[in-house]
Amino acid sequence: MKKLMFIAVLVVSTLSATAQEVDFGIKGGFNYGATGDLKMENASNDLGDIIDGKEKSGYHLGFFSRLEILGIFLQPELMYTRLNTEYKDFDYKIDKLDLPVLVGVNVFGPLNIKAGPSFQYILSNDLENTELKIGEVENDITVGYQLGVGATLGSLGLDLRYEGAFSDNTAFSEQASENFQIDSRPSQWILSLSYAF
Repeated sequence: MKKLMFIAVLVVSTLSATAQEVDFGIKGGFNYGATGDLKMENASNDLGDIIDGKEKSGYHLGFFSRLEILGIFLQPELMYTRLNTEYKDFDYKIDKLDLPVLVGVNVFGPLNIKAGPSFQYILSNDLENTELKIGEVENDITVGYQLGVGATLGSLGLDLRYEGAFSDNTAFSEQASENFQIDSRPSQWILSLSYAF
């Protein structure tokens, strides 16, 4: 995974040197979504109840760069993201760093479409409104995807994207008396406002 992130940074650096237009800026906004299922185990260690996470709002903020060559652009970003999910008896909170590397094309006037992988590093995951404790996720670094549409008006940009994940990333309970696990992969809509310097 570290090799993939190194390759992504190397590609961005190489393209920066040959790009016809390079923008840097800040962005932030709101996200709305949830993590995966909560699975409760019964006394025989079989999976009992499976509870869907209820979507809640979160937020994100960070930096982006946009490198355009012949009408196609590469847009790497570094974002801090808070993702919240509501389960029946508690809330689940994830803080992560996202590194999406999106390829896009301008389709009509200020409108564009974009898609690409999103590398995610989980900083922390916690339960709220409960005495239960949860351990760390299985994988600190995972790869997901983002796809969406945007509009650029001068220095301002507006994006609407969907983010998903390719594989499970489970977190387990820390207490033997309370056996449960949460699929921590994100499924969320992302609305962002950006400003290019």
